[in-house]
Amino acid sequence: MKKLLTIWSIGLLLFSCDNSSSSTGESAVVIQSISEASLKNHVQVLASDDFQGRKPFTEGETKTINYLTDQFKSYGLEPGNNGSYVQEVPMVELTAMPSETMVVSGGSNEVVLNLLEDFVVYTEKVVDEVSLDASELVFVGYGVVAPEYDWNDYEGLDVKGKTVVVLVNDPGFASGDSTFFKGETMTYYGRWTYKYEEAARQGAAGCLIIHETVPAGYGWSVVRNSWSGASLYLDQSGAVDQSEVLGWITRKAAIKVFEASDVDMKNYAEKSRSRDFQAESLGLNASVSVKNKIAKDKSQNVVANITGSEKPDEYIIYSAHWDHLGISQEIDGDSIYNGAHDNASGTATLLGIAEAMSKMDQPKRSVVFLAVTAEEQGLLGSKHYAQNPIYPPNKTVANINMDGITAWGPMKDLTVVGYGQSELEDIAEAIAKKQGRYIIPDPDPGKGYFFRSDHFQFAKVGIPALYASGGYEHMTKGVAYVDSLNKVYLNTQYHRPQDEYSDSWTYDGMALDGQLLLEVGNQIANSNEWPKWKKGSEFKSIRDQDK
Repeated sequence: MKKLLTIWSIGLLLFSCDNSSSSTGESAVVIQSISEASLKNHVQVLASDDFQGRKPFTEGETKTINYLTDQFKSYGLEPGNNGSYVQEVPMVELTAMPSETMVVSGGSNEVVLNLLEDFVVYTEKVVDEVSLDASELVFVGYGVVAPEYDWNDYEGLDVKGKTVVVLVNDPGFASGDSTFFKGETMTYYGRWTYKYEEAARQGAAGCLIIHETVPAGYGWSVVRNSWSGASLYLDQSGAVDQSEVLGWITRKAAIKVFEASDVDMKNYAEKSRSRDFQAESLGLNASVSVKNKIAKDKSQNVVANITGSEKPDEYIIYSAHWDHLGISQEIDGDSIYNGAHDNASGTATLLGIAEAMSKMDQPKRSVVFLAVTAEEQGLLGSKHYAQNPIYPPNKTVANINMDGITAWGPMKDLTVVGYGQSELEDIAEAIAKKQGRYIIPDPDPGKGYFFRSDHFQFAKVGIPALYASGGYEHMTKGVAYVDSLNKVYLNTQYHRPQDEYSDSWTYDGMALDGQLLLEVGNQIANSNEWPKWKKGSEFKSIRDQDK
Protein backbone atom coordinates (compact mmCIF):
# COMPACT_ATOMS: atom_id res chain seq x y z
CA MET A 1 0.00 0.00 0.00
CA LYS A 2 2.99 2.29 0.54
CA LYS A 3 3.63 2.11 -3.22
CA LEU A 4 0.02 3.14 -3.90
CA LEU A 5 0.36 6.08 -1.55
CA THR A 6 3.59 7.16 -3.16
CA ILE A 7 2.01 7.13 -6.61
CA TRP A 8 -1.02 9.01 -5.28
CA SER A 9 1.17 11.60 -3.53
CA ILE A 10 3.11 12.26 -6.74
CA GLY A 11 -0.17 12.66 -8.59
CA LEU A 12 -1.40 15.15 -6.00
CA LEU A 13 1.85 17.13 -6.29
CA LEU A 14 1.45 17.26 -10.07
CA PHE A 15 -2.21 18.23 -9.74
CA SER A 16 -1.33 20.99 -7.28
CA CYS A 17 1.37 22.39 -9.52
CA ASP A 18 -0.66 22.13 -12.73
CA ASN A 19 -4.12 23.10 -11.58
CA SER A 20 -4.35 24.93 -8.26
CA SER A 21 -3.53 28.27 -9.83
CA SER A 22 -6.31 27.85 -12.39
CA SER A 23 -8.89 26.89 -9.74
CA THR A 24 -8.04 29.61 -7.23
CA GLY A 25 -6.28 32.21 -9.36
CA GLU A 26 -3.27 32.04 -7.06
CA SER A 27 0.15 30.38 -7.06
CA ALA A 28 0.49 26.63 -6.53
CA VAL A 29 1.40 25.16 -3.16
CA VAL A 30 3.38 21.93 -2.97
CA ILE A 31 1.55 19.53 -0.66
CA GLN A 32 3.62 17.51 1.81
CA SER A 33 2.81 13.86 2.46
CA ILE A 34 1.67 12.78 5.90
CA SER A 35 4.06 10.36 7.57
CA GLU A 36 2.62 6.93 8.33
CA ALA A 37 5.50 6.34 10.76
CA SER A 38 4.61 9.52 12.69
CA LEU A 39 0.94 8.52 12.85
CA LYS A 40 1.86 5.11 14.23
CA ASN A 41 4.19 6.62 16.81
CA HIS A 42 1.59 9.17 17.99
CA VAL A 43 -1.10 6.51 18.41
CA GLN A 44 1.29 4.16 20.19
CA VAL A 45 2.31 6.87 22.67
CA LEU A 46 -1.10 8.46 23.29
CA ALA A 47 -2.85 5.09 23.71
CA SER A 48 -0.15 3.57 25.93
CA ASP A 49 -0.91 2.45 29.48
CA ASP A 50 1.53 5.13 30.62
CA PHE A 51 -1.00 7.80 29.56
CA GLN A 52 -3.68 6.14 31.74
CA GLY A 53 -6.58 6.63 29.34
CA ARG A 54 -6.08 10.42 29.03
CA LYS A 55 -8.88 11.44 31.42
CA PRO A 56 -9.13 15.11 32.45
CA PHE A 57 -7.80 15.97 35.93
CA THR A 58 -5.42 12.99 36.03
CA GLU A 59 -1.71 12.39 35.47
CA GLY A 60 -2.78 11.13 32.05
CA GLU A 61 -3.97 14.62 31.16
CA THR A 62 -0.67 16.17 32.24
CA LYS A 63 1.30 13.74 30.07
CA THR A 64 -1.01 14.30 27.11
CA ILE A 65 -0.84 18.10 27.31
CA ASN A 66 2.96 17.97 27.56
CA TYR A 67 3.21 15.59 24.61
CA LEU A 68 0.98 17.66 22.35
CA THR A 69 2.72 20.89 23.29
CA ASP A 70 6.15 19.35 22.65
CA GLN A 71 5.05 18.12 19.22
CA PHE A 72 3.70 21.52 18.16
CA LYS A 73 6.90 23.17 19.36
CA SER A 74 9.03 20.68 17.42
CA TYR A 75 7.14 21.58 14.22
CA GLY A 76 7.87 25.25 14.81
CA LEU A 77 4.21 26.16 15.30
CA GLU A 78 3.39 29.26 17.30
CA PRO A 79 1.50 29.12 20.60
CA GLY A 80 -2.13 29.69 19.71
CA ASN A 81 -3.48 31.50 22.77
CA ASN A 82 -1.75 34.83 23.32
CA GLY A 83 1.69 33.31 23.83
CA SER A 84 0.46 30.06 25.42
CA TYR A 85 -0.15 26.62 23.95
CA VAL A 86 -3.05 25.97 26.32
CA GLN A 87 -6.50 27.37 26.97
CA GLU A 88 -7.79 26.65 30.47
CA VAL A 89 -11.22 25.03 30.63
CA PRO A 90 -12.88 25.49 34.05
CA MET A 91 -15.04 22.48 34.82
CA VAL A 92 -17.11 21.21 37.67
CA GLU A 93 -17.91 17.66 38.67
CA LEU A 94 -21.48 17.32 39.88
CA THR A 95 -22.51 14.09 41.56
CA ALA A 96 -26.27 14.05 41.32
CA MET A 97 -28.29 12.50 44.15
CA PRO A 98 -31.96 12.68 43.11
CA SER A 99 -34.92 11.82 45.28
CA GLU A 100 -35.92 8.18 44.98
CA THR A 101 -39.32 9.06 43.52
CA MET A 102 -41.00 11.67 41.36
CA VAL A 103 -44.57 12.30 42.45
CA VAL A 104 -47.12 13.46 39.85
CA SER A 105 -50.28 14.75 41.47
CA GLY A 106 -53.48 16.61 40.58
CA GLY A 107 -55.12 14.01 38.40
CA SER A 108 -57.54 11.20 39.01
CA ASN A 109 -54.71 9.12 40.49
CA GLU A 110 -51.40 10.08 42.03
CA VAL A 111 -48.54 8.67 39.96
CA VAL A 112 -45.32 7.70 41.71
CA LEU A 113 -42.32 7.17 39.41
CA ASN A 114 -39.21 5.36 40.62
CA LEU A 115 -35.65 6.59 40.08
CA LEU A 116 -33.70 4.75 37.33
CA GLU A 117 -36.60 2.42 36.58
CA ASP A 118 -38.96 5.19 35.40
CA PHE A 119 -36.94 8.39 35.34
CA VAL A 120 -33.54 10.05 35.71
CA VAL A 121 -33.06 13.69 36.70
CA TYR A 122 -30.08 15.95 37.30
CA THR A 123 -29.12 19.59 37.11
CA GLU A 124 -26.30 21.55 35.49
CA LYS A 125 -26.69 24.33 38.02
CA VAL A 126 -23.68 24.56 40.32
CA VAL A 127 -25.75 24.62 43.51
CA ASP A 128 -26.22 22.24 46.42
CA GLU A 129 -29.86 21.42 45.69
CA VAL A 130 -32.65 22.09 43.20
CA SER A 131 -36.25 20.96 43.17
CA LEU A 132 -39.58 21.00 41.41
CA ASP A 133 -42.31 21.58 43.97
CA ALA A 134 -45.71 20.78 42.45
CA SER A 135 -44.51 22.20 39.10
CA GLU A 136 -47.21 22.31 36.42
CA LEU A 137 -46.59 19.81 33.59
CA VAL A 138 -47.08 21.08 30.02
CA PHE A 139 -46.80 18.78 27.00
CA VAL A 140 -45.11 20.71 24.17
CA GLY A 141 -44.72 17.99 21.53
CA TYR A 142 -41.18 17.98 20.20
CA GLY A 143 -40.32 21.24 21.97
CA VAL A 144 -39.04 22.78 18.74
CA VAL A 145 -38.77 26.39 17.59
CA ALA A 146 -37.50 26.22 13.99
CA PRO A 147 -38.20 29.36 11.92
CA GLU A 148 -36.73 27.86 8.74
CA TYR A 149 -39.36 25.11 8.93
CA ASP A 150 -42.12 27.49 10.03
CA TRP A 151 -42.47 25.49 13.25
CA ASN A 152 -42.99 26.67 16.83
CA ASP A 153 -44.22 24.27 19.48
CA TYR A 154 -44.09 27.06 22.08
CA GLU A 155 -46.16 29.57 20.11
CA GLY A 156 -48.48 31.58 22.38
CA LEU A 157 -47.33 29.59 25.40
CA ASP A 158 -45.99 30.79 28.75
CA VAL A 159 -44.07 28.03 30.50
CA LYS A 160 -42.11 30.19 32.93
CA GLY A 161 -41.69 28.26 36.16
CA LYS A 162 -43.40 25.18 34.69
CA THR A 163 -42.04 21.79 33.57
CA VAL A 164 -42.24 20.90 29.89
CA VAL A 165 -42.61 17.32 28.69
CA VAL A 166 -41.15 16.75 25.21
CA LEU A 167 -40.59 13.99 22.68
CA VAL A 168 -37.12 12.88 21.57
CA ASN A 169 -36.02 13.46 17.94
CA ASP A 170 -37.86 15.90 15.64
CA PRO A 171 -41.20 16.04 13.77
CA GLY A 172 -39.68 14.65 10.55
CA PHE A 173 -38.79 11.32 12.15
CA ALA A 174 -41.19 8.52 11.22
CA SER A 175 -43.30 10.99 9.22
CA GLY A 176 -42.68 9.14 5.96
CA ASP A 177 -41.94 12.49 4.30
CA SER A 178 -38.28 13.16 3.44
CA THR A 179 -39.07 16.85 2.83
CA PHE A 180 -40.60 17.38 6.30
CA PHE A 181 -37.71 18.71 8.39
CA LYS A 182 -35.13 16.22 7.02
CA GLY A 183 -37.22 13.09 7.23
CA GLU A 184 -35.32 10.26 8.92
CA THR A 185 -32.16 12.38 9.15
CA MET A 186 -32.08 13.97 12.58
CA THR A 187 -31.78 17.74 12.66
CA TYR A 188 -30.33 19.56 15.64
CA TYR A 189 -33.90 20.15 16.79
CA GLY A 190 -34.10 16.42 17.52
CA ARG A 191 -31.04 16.33 19.76
CA TRP A 192 -31.65 16.07 23.51
CA THR A 193 -29.28 18.98 24.18
CA TYR A 194 -31.47 21.24 22.05
CA LYS A 195 -34.59 20.27 24.04
CA TYR A 196 -32.96 21.47 27.26
CA GLU A 197 -31.56 24.64 25.69
CA GLU A 198 -34.94 25.64 24.23
CA ALA A 199 -36.77 24.88 27.48
CA ALA A 200 -34.33 27.18 29.29
CA ARG A 201 -34.83 29.94 26.71
CA GLN A 202 -38.56 29.65 27.30
CA GLY A 203 -38.06 30.02 31.06
CA ALA A 204 -39.16 26.50 32.01
CA ALA A 205 -38.20 25.31 35.50
CA GLY A 206 -37.88 21.74 34.28
CA CYS A 207 -37.67 19.68 31.10
CA LEU A 208 -38.45 15.95 30.86
CA ILE A 209 -37.77 14.08 27.61
CA ILE A 210 -39.87 11.00 26.84
CA HIS A 211 -37.45 8.23 25.89
CA GLU A 212 -38.17 5.82 23.05
CA THR A 213 -35.39 3.56 21.77
CA VAL A 214 -35.87 3.92 18.01
CA PRO A 215 -36.14 7.71 17.71
CA ALA A 216 -33.45 8.18 20.40
CA GLY A 217 -31.05 5.74 18.78
CA TYR A 218 -30.18 4.04 22.09
CA GLY A 219 -31.94 2.11 24.83
CA TRP A 220 -33.04 3.20 28.28
CA SER A 221 -29.95 1.60 29.84
CA VAL A 222 -27.78 4.18 28.07
CA VAL A 223 -29.90 7.00 29.51
CA ARG A 224 -29.92 5.50 32.99
CA ASN A 225 -26.16 4.95 33.05
CA SER A 226 -25.22 8.26 31.42
CA TRP A 227 -27.35 10.55 33.57
CA SER A 228 -26.69 9.13 37.00
CA GLY A 229 -23.71 9.51 39.32
CA ALA A 230 -20.83 11.95 38.73
CA SER A 231 -20.60 13.98 35.53
CA LEU A 232 -18.37 16.79 34.31
CA TYR A 233 -19.76 20.11 33.08
CA LEU A 234 -18.35 23.49 32.23
CA ASP A 235 -18.19 25.59 35.38
CA GLN A 236 -20.88 28.16 34.71
CA SER A 237 -21.61 29.13 38.31
CA GLY A 238 -24.29 31.77 38.49
CA ALA A 239 -25.60 31.13 34.97
CA VAL A 240 -29.27 32.09 34.74
CA ASP A 241 -30.15 30.56 31.36
CA GLN A 242 -30.61 27.04 32.74
CA SER A 243 -33.65 25.13 33.88
CA GLU A 244 -33.60 23.85 37.44
CA VAL A 245 -34.21 20.16 36.71
CA LEU A 246 -33.41 18.21 33.53
CA GLY A 247 -34.26 14.60 32.91
CA TRP A 248 -35.81 11.72 31.03
CA ILE A 249 -38.82 9.48 31.63
CA THR A 250 -39.56 6.16 30.00
CA ARG A 251 -42.37 5.83 27.48
CA LYS A 252 -44.14 3.51 29.94
CA ALA A 253 -43.91 6.16 32.67
CA ALA A 254 -45.12 8.86 30.27
CA ILE A 255 -48.21 6.82 29.44
CA LYS A 256 -48.98 6.46 33.16
CA VAL A 257 -48.78 10.23 33.52
CA PHE A 258 -50.90 10.83 30.43
CA GLU A 259 -53.54 8.40 31.68
CA ALA A 260 -53.79 10.35 34.94
CA SER A 261 -54.50 13.53 32.99
CA ASP A 262 -57.92 14.66 31.82
CA VAL A 263 -56.35 15.65 28.48
CA ASP A 264 -56.79 13.25 25.55
CA MET A 265 -53.22 12.07 24.89
CA LYS A 266 -53.97 9.22 22.50
CA ASN A 267 -51.63 9.16 19.49
CA TYR A 268 -49.56 11.91 21.10
CA ALA A 269 -46.54 11.37 18.81
CA GLU A 270 -48.62 11.50 15.64
CA LYS A 271 -50.48 14.60 16.84
CA SER A 272 -47.16 16.28 17.63
CA ARG A 273 -46.09 15.94 13.98
CA SER A 274 -49.13 17.84 12.78
CA ARG A 275 -48.91 21.52 11.91
CA ASP A 276 -52.17 21.89 13.84
CA PHE A 277 -50.50 20.71 17.06
CA GLN A 278 -50.99 22.95 20.08
CA ALA A 279 -49.14 22.54 23.36
CA GLU A 280 -51.35 21.84 26.33
CA SER A 281 -51.16 21.76 30.11
CA LEU A 282 -51.72 18.25 31.45
CA GLY A 283 -53.45 19.57 34.57
CA LEU A 284 -50.83 17.74 36.63
CA ASN A 285 -47.98 18.78 38.91
CA ALA A 286 -44.57 17.13 39.39
CA SER A 287 -42.40 17.10 42.50
CA VAL A 288 -38.79 15.89 42.58
CA SER A 289 -35.46 17.10 43.99
CA VAL A 290 -31.76 16.76 43.21
CA LYS A 291 -28.88 17.23 45.64
CA ASN A 292 -25.38 17.85 44.29
CA LYS A 293 -21.90 17.00 45.46
CA ILE A 294 -19.69 19.68 43.89
CA ALA A 295 -15.99 19.54 42.95
CA LYS A 296 -14.20 22.09 40.73
CA ASP A 297 -11.04 21.86 38.66
CA LYS A 298 -9.53 23.00 35.36
CA SER A 299 -8.57 21.07 32.26
CA GLN A 300 -6.79 22.31 29.12
CA ASN A 301 -7.34 22.66 25.42
CA VAL A 302 -4.07 22.69 23.45
CA VAL A 303 -3.82 25.20 20.62
CA ALA A 304 -1.11 26.06 18.06
CA ASN A 305 -1.10 28.32 15.04
CA ILE A 306 0.47 28.98 11.66
CA THR A 307 -0.03 32.67 10.93
CA GLY A 308 -1.28 33.53 7.46
CA SER A 309 0.93 35.56 5.14
CA GLU A 310 -1.79 37.74 3.58
CA LYS A 311 -4.94 37.33 5.69
CA PRO A 312 -3.67 36.50 9.17
CA ASP A 313 -7.02 37.52 10.72
CA GLU A 314 -8.94 34.79 8.85
CA TYR A 315 -8.71 31.27 10.26
CA ILE A 316 -9.17 27.60 9.46
CA ILE A 317 -9.38 25.44 12.59
CA TYR A 318 -8.46 21.75 12.68
CA SER A 319 -9.80 20.01 15.78
CA ALA A 320 -9.63 16.64 17.53
CA HIS A 321 -10.32 15.64 21.13
CA TRP A 322 -7.35 14.30 23.06
CA ASP A 323 -9.28 12.85 26.02
CA HIS A 324 -10.73 9.45 26.79
CA LEU A 325 -12.18 7.68 29.85
CA GLY A 326 -9.14 7.06 32.04
CA ILE A 327 -9.03 4.18 34.53
CA SER A 328 -12.43 2.71 35.37
CA GLN A 329 -14.34 -0.54 35.78
CA GLU A 330 -12.27 -3.62 34.97
CA ILE A 331 -13.38 -5.59 31.91
CA ASP A 332 -11.66 -8.87 31.00
CA GLY A 333 -8.76 -8.13 33.32
CA ASP A 334 -8.04 -4.59 32.08
CA SER A 335 -9.11 -1.28 33.64
CA ILE A 336 -7.23 1.27 31.49
CA TYR A 337 -9.50 2.74 28.83
CA ASN A 338 -6.72 3.58 26.35
CA GLY A 339 -8.91 5.10 23.61
CA ALA A 340 -6.65 4.17 20.70
CA HIS A 341 -9.33 4.62 18.05
CA ASP A 342 -11.32 7.09 20.15
CA ASN A 343 -9.45 9.36 19.80
CA ALA A 344 -5.71 8.79 19.71
CA SER A 345 -6.28 8.19 15.99
CA GLY A 346 -7.86 11.60 15.40
CA THR A 347 -5.29 13.35 17.59
CA ALA A 348 -2.47 11.62 15.70
CA THR A 349 -4.00 12.76 12.40
CA LEU A 350 -4.22 16.32 13.73
CA LEU A 351 -0.50 16.17 14.55
CA GLY A 352 0.27 14.61 11.17
CA ILE A 353 -1.46 17.45 9.34
CA ALA A 354 0.27 20.04 11.54
CA GLU A 355 3.69 18.50 10.82
CA ALA A 356 3.03 18.39 7.07
CA MET A 357 1.75 21.97 6.95
CA SER A 358 4.76 23.21 8.91
CA LYS A 359 6.94 22.08 5.99
CA MET A 360 4.80 23.75 3.31
CA ASP A 361 4.72 27.32 2.06
CA GLN A 362 3.15 29.71 4.53
CA PRO A 363 -0.63 29.74 3.91
CA LYS A 364 -2.36 33.00 3.06
CA ARG A 365 -4.89 32.53 5.86
CA SER A 366 -3.97 31.40 9.38
CA VAL A 367 -4.34 27.72 10.25
CA VAL A 368 -5.09 26.70 13.84
CA PHE A 369 -4.63 23.27 15.42
CA LEU A 370 -6.91 22.73 18.42
CA ALA A 371 -6.78 19.58 20.57
CA VAL A 372 -9.75 19.80 22.92
CA THR A 373 -10.53 18.24 26.27
CA ALA A 374 -13.60 16.49 27.71
CA GLU A 375 -15.34 15.47 24.49
CA GLU A 376 -16.35 12.27 26.24
CA GLN A 377 -18.10 14.33 28.92
CA GLY A 378 -20.31 16.21 26.47
CA LEU A 379 -18.07 18.15 24.02
CA LEU A 380 -17.00 20.40 26.88
CA GLY A 381 -13.60 21.54 25.61
CA SER A 382 -14.98 22.60 22.24
CA LYS A 383 -18.04 24.11 23.93
CA HIS A 384 -15.79 26.23 26.13
CA TYR A 385 -13.77 27.31 23.09
CA ALA A 386 -16.96 28.25 21.21
CA GLN A 387 -18.19 30.29 24.19
CA ASN A 388 -14.73 31.83 24.75
CA PRO A 389 -13.20 31.90 21.27
CA ILE A 390 -9.54 32.76 20.85
CA TYR A 391 -10.24 33.58 17.19
CA PRO A 392 -13.49 35.41 16.30
CA PRO A 393 -16.15 33.04 14.91
CA ASN A 394 -17.09 35.53 12.17
CA LYS A 395 -13.44 35.46 11.04
CA THR A 396 -13.18 31.67 11.23
CA VAL A 397 -13.67 30.33 7.72
CA ALA A 398 -14.11 26.64 8.53
CA ASN A 399 -13.62 23.85 11.05
CA ILE A 400 -12.27 20.42 10.07
CA ASN A 401 -12.76 17.82 12.82
CA MET A 402 -11.18 14.39 13.28
CA ASP A 403 -12.70 11.80 15.58
CA GLY A 404 -12.07 8.09 15.08
CA ILE A 405 -9.90 7.63 11.97
CA THR A 406 -9.78 3.92 11.12
CA ALA A 407 -6.51 2.00 10.99
CA TRP A 408 -7.85 -0.82 8.85
CA GLY A 409 -6.32 0.24 5.55
CA PRO A 410 -7.35 2.62 2.75
CA MET A 411 -11.05 3.16 2.07
CA LYS A 412 -12.79 3.80 -1.23
CA ASP A 413 -15.39 5.94 0.49
CA LEU A 414 -15.29 9.26 2.21
CA THR A 415 -18.27 9.18 4.58
CA VAL A 416 -19.54 12.66 5.42
CA VAL A 417 -21.42 12.88 8.72
CA GLY A 418 -23.99 15.64 8.31
CA TYR A 419 -24.04 15.32 4.52
CA GLY A 420 -25.85 18.23 2.90
CA GLN A 421 -24.92 20.75 5.58
CA SER A 422 -22.15 22.83 3.99
CA GLU A 423 -20.07 23.46 0.87
CA LEU A 424 -17.05 21.96 2.61
CA GLU A 425 -18.25 18.55 1.50
CA ASP A 426 -18.08 19.69 -2.14
CA ILE A 427 -14.43 20.63 -1.70
CA ALA A 428 -13.78 17.29 -0.01
CA GLU A 429 -15.58 15.40 -2.77
CA ALA A 430 -13.38 16.91 -5.49
CA ILE A 431 -10.25 15.91 -3.58
CA ALA A 432 -11.64 12.43 -2.86
CA LYS A 433 -12.12 11.92 -6.60
CA LYS A 434 -8.44 12.73 -7.16
CA GLN A 435 -7.69 9.90 -4.72
CA GLY A 436 -9.93 7.52 -6.68
CA ARG A 437 -12.59 7.62 -3.98
CA TYR A 438 -16.27 8.47 -3.76
CA ILE A 439 -18.28 10.43 -1.19
CA ILE A 440 -21.32 9.07 0.68
CA PRO A 441 -23.61 10.37 3.44
CA ASP A 442 -23.56 8.84 6.89
CA PRO A 443 -25.45 5.53 6.39
CA ASP A 444 -27.23 5.91 9.75
CA PRO A 445 -28.35 9.58 9.81
CA GLY A 446 -31.19 9.07 12.25
CA LYS A 447 -28.78 8.73 15.18
CA GLY A 448 -27.61 12.31 14.82
CA TYR A 449 -23.85 11.70 14.76
CA PHE A 450 -23.34 15.20 13.35
CA PHE A 451 -24.26 16.53 16.78
CA ARG A 452 -22.04 14.14 18.75
CA SER A 453 -18.50 15.33 18.10
CA ASP A 454 -16.60 18.57 18.55
CA HIS A 455 -17.29 20.12 15.14
CA PHE A 456 -20.87 20.59 16.32
CA GLN A 457 -19.85 23.30 18.80
CA PHE A 458 -18.33 25.26 15.90
CA ALA A 459 -21.49 24.75 13.85
CA LYS A 460 -23.58 26.13 16.72
CA VAL A 461 -21.79 29.47 16.44
CA GLY A 462 -22.17 29.52 12.65
CA ILE A 463 -18.80 28.14 11.50
CA PRO A 464 -19.14 25.63 8.61
CA ALA A 465 -17.75 22.32 9.85
CA LEU A 466 -16.58 19.13 8.13
CA TYR A 467 -16.58 15.72 9.84
CA ALA A 468 -15.57 13.07 7.33
CA SER A 469 -13.40 9.97 7.00
CA GLY A 470 -13.34 6.60 5.28
CA GLY A 471 -15.20 3.83 7.04
CA TYR A 472 -17.56 2.02 4.68
CA GLU A 473 -15.73 0.23 1.84
CA HIS A 474 -12.14 -1.00 1.89
CA MET A 475 -10.12 -0.36 -1.27
CA THR A 476 -9.55 -4.06 -1.94
CA LYS A 477 -11.54 -6.01 0.68
CA GLY A 478 -14.92 -4.39 0.18
CA VAL A 479 -17.91 -3.39 2.30
CA ALA A 480 -18.48 -6.63 4.22
CA TYR A 481 -14.91 -6.59 5.55
CA VAL A 482 -15.29 -3.11 7.02
CA ASP A 483 -18.75 -3.90 8.35
CA SER A 484 -17.40 -6.92 10.23
CA LEU A 485 -14.62 -4.81 11.79
CA ASN A 486 -17.08 -2.07 12.75
CA LYS A 487 -19.30 -4.62 14.51
CA VAL A 488 -16.36 -6.02 16.46
CA TYR A 489 -15.31 -2.53 17.49
CA LEU A 490 -18.78 -1.39 18.58
CA ASN A 491 -19.61 -4.63 20.38
CA THR A 492 -16.31 -5.39 22.11
CA GLN A 493 -14.04 -2.30 22.09
CA TYR A 494 -15.97 0.99 22.01
CA HIS A 495 -15.64 2.76 25.39
CA ARG A 496 -13.93 -0.32 26.80
CA PRO A 497 -10.33 -1.04 27.79
CA GLN A 498 -10.08 -3.14 24.63
CA ASP A 499 -9.89 0.01 22.45
CA GLU A 500 -6.10 -0.14 22.52
CA TYR A 501 -3.07 -0.02 20.25
CA SER A 502 -2.47 -3.10 18.13
CA ASP A 503 0.53 -4.11 16.03
CA SER A 504 -1.98 -5.32 13.43
CA TRP A 505 -3.08 -1.75 12.67
CA THR A 506 -2.01 -0.17 9.40
CA TYR A 507 -1.63 3.56 8.84
CA ASP A 508 -1.93 3.92 5.06
CA GLY A 509 -5.69 4.55 5.27
CA MET A 510 -5.26 6.99 8.14
CA ALA A 511 -2.63 8.82 6.10
CA LEU A 512 -4.95 8.86 3.08
CA ASP A 513 -7.75 10.48 5.12
CA GLY A 514 -5.30 12.88 6.70
CA GLN A 515 -3.92 13.84 3.29
CA LEU A 516 -7.44 14.59 2.06
CA LEU A 517 -8.25 16.77 5.07
CA LEU A 518 -4.87 18.48 4.72
CA GLU A 519 -5.70 19.38 1.14
CA VAL A 520 -9.18 20.63 2.09
CA GLY A 521 -7.71 22.97 4.68
CA ASN A 522 -4.86 24.06 2.43
CA GLN A 523 -7.21 24.88 -0.44
CA ILE A 524 -9.36 27.06 1.82
CA ALA A 525 -6.32 28.63 3.46
CA ASN A 526 -5.01 29.78 0.07
CA SER A 527 -8.36 30.93 -1.32
CA ASN A 528 -10.52 34.02 -1.07
CA GLU A 529 -13.68 31.91 -0.82
CA TRP A 530 -15.83 31.46 2.29
CA PRO A 531 -17.53 28.02 2.18
CA LYS A 532 -21.19 28.44 3.06
CA TRP A 533 -23.87 26.48 4.85
CA LYS A 534 -26.31 24.98 2.37
CA LYS A 535 -29.95 25.89 2.12
CA GLY A 536 -31.95 24.05 4.76
CA SER A 537 -29.11 23.87 7.28
CA GLU A 538 -30.24 24.88 10.76
CA PHE A 539 -26.92 26.76 11.16
CA LYS A 540 -27.14 28.91 8.03
CA SER A 541 -29.02 31.77 9.68
CA ILE A 542 -26.36 32.08 12.39
CA ARG A 543 -23.59 32.53 9.83
CA ASP A 544 -25.68 34.86 7.70
CA GLN A 545 -26.21 37.14 10.70
CA ASP A 546 -22.48 37.17 11.53
CA LYS A 547 -21.44 37.96 7.97
